[in-house]
Amino acid sequence: MKRFEHGGRIYDKKISLDFSSNVNPYGMPQGVKDAIIHGINQYHLYPDDDVAKLKKALAAAEGIQEEMLIFGNGASDLIYRLCQSIRPEKSIVLAPTFSEYEKALRSSGSEVEYLELKKENQFAFSYDLMGKLTEEYDMFFLCNPNNPVGNIIEPETLEAIIETCFKNQIFLVLDECFLDFLKEEAVYSGKQFLQKQQYGEGIFLLKAFTKLYGMAGMRLGYGICRNWKVLEQMEWAGPAWNVSAPAQVAGLAALKETVYVKKTRETIEIERKYLEGQLRKLGFTVYPSKVNYLLFQAPAGLETYCLEKEILIRSCENYIGLTSQHYRIAVRLREENNVLIKCFQEFCKEG
Repeated sequence: MKRFEHGGRIYDKKISLDFSSNVNPYGMPQGVKDAIIHGINQYHLYPDDDVAKLKKALAAAEGIQEEMLIFGNGASDLIYRLCQSIRPEKSIVLAPTFSEYEKALRSSGSEVEYLELKKENQFAFSYDLMGKLTEEYDMFFLCNPNNPVGNIIEPETLEAIIETCFKNQIFLVLDECFLDFLKEEAVYSGKQFLQKQQYGEGIFLLKAFTKLYGMAGMRLGYGICRNWKVLEQMEWAGPAWNVSAPAQVAGLAALKETVYVKKTRETIEIERKYLEGQLRKLGFTVYPSKVNYLLFQAPAGLETYCLEKEILIRSCENYIGLTSQHYRIAVRLREENNVLIKCFQEFCKEG
């Protein structure tokens, strides 16, 4: 059976530092923690199945109509519900990319093919790949920034992809769960194309509170779409009360954390560049990233060595197109990053 693995698998290991999971190194904002605790006497009640308060606040923050929003138990919940709703016969995904797209597509009966990103092009989406987005496909999952690489698709290329999908009637799912780590997120987001009448109904934008706000355990994702039929089908495809009361409270509080977000973006940019420089000094191949994680190539055995030091990094061997020498690490705070680099230095000396 094919393995679909993810970072953050800490529960069966003794781990002091987790670099395998790409969440905010500052953890959940204090204001969000306080809001969750403050609402504890309401958690005996069923959550609002309409997610009304959060929907209103988030629509204002995103600058969209409330009707364009749908919420899920994390972004992964929405991926599965979307696939079950549309049930595409044949789909295409990037390789390498987040494995849940393929898993969800296959679970809905779809045939899945790969749009392979080339190592010599640093696993970036190149313009020549556009010709492979043909009318034989019903759905295309595009992760921007891509996971596990962290690279960004330029706005002009993104618009060309959207035009190609529209022309060939391919439903485009844009996963932007990591885009919030960028100060210029609005420039790179597909949200601008949702407002265009000719494209709007063929795009689904996938986002989450998980990464930026350090809320992975709360499970709160959302989608933005102008295809009312698809949104209605997705509501039918999932169970009631799939967004818990604590998650709704946390989401509302998170939207107020503007200072926290600014601080996070500044720190990530500084620390990513620092980590990239340190990895290159060790002779590792580092692929360009704009967000809070780095893909790099190093000798096999690095993950095992780190585990012996109670540090978890993400082996990328199970990603299509990558090998046992490819690893992904989250960008964390300087003190933690230095512990990781010291571990890597010791590995290189002993190797």
